[in-house]
Amino acid sequence: MFSLQTIFGKGDKFYGLLEASAESARSSARALIELLSTPASQQSLDKFKQARRREKDLFGQISEELVNTFVTVLEREDIEALNGALYKIPKVVEKFAERYTLGLARIGDVDFTSRAVMLEQACTVLEQMVGLLRKGMDLDQIKKLNDQLQAIEGEADRQILELYRDVYANESDPIRYLLKINLFEILEKAIDRCRDAGNVIYHIVLKNS
Repeated sequence: MFSLQTIFGKGDKFYGLLEASAESARSSARALIELLSTPASQQSLDKFKQARRREKDLFGQISEELVNTFVTVLEREDIEALNGALYKIPKVVEKFAERYTLGLARIGDVDFTSRAVMLEQACTVLEQMVGLLRKGMDLDQIKKLNDQLQAIEGEADRQILELYRDVYANESDPIRYLLKINLFEILEKAIDRCRDAGNVIYHIVLKNS
């Protein structure tokens, strides 16, 4: 069983950077839930921009450390893949927040909260997976958490099919139709990004356990 101390070469620094990246993703999901419950006149994108800047900085730091660190055992491509997968989550969430605030007057009372909660659940599981890397390559634990991510993503897929069915049958306003579809698909994409990051972690552990 290999530790990330061996794999990354500068163990604690990489642990901390990856954990901070996962925490930033969860923070962006939590900010989205807050946004959806805030009156339009009080809504702000500041938290999303902060999470995005933080994730961008962390992405750059990890990339720089990879250049300056001799990596053994774990393939460089695996580290880059996890770094990239985590980086994409706040980016997608910020995209949703921007479009939601722009289209709010048109979409009215459409409920996105249940899917935002699913996104936060996915980010929480992902954060746990990243945290477990510091403790070693426990394949059973990682698999259980990855299965949870897959279940969340599967439920999101099921719900978006129901959304399509409802929109196709009942939505008569073409602009509102396009906005609803676009926004729900962005949320679906954010959950998919969590699944992708979880898959990267699972494959890293599988190869090194």
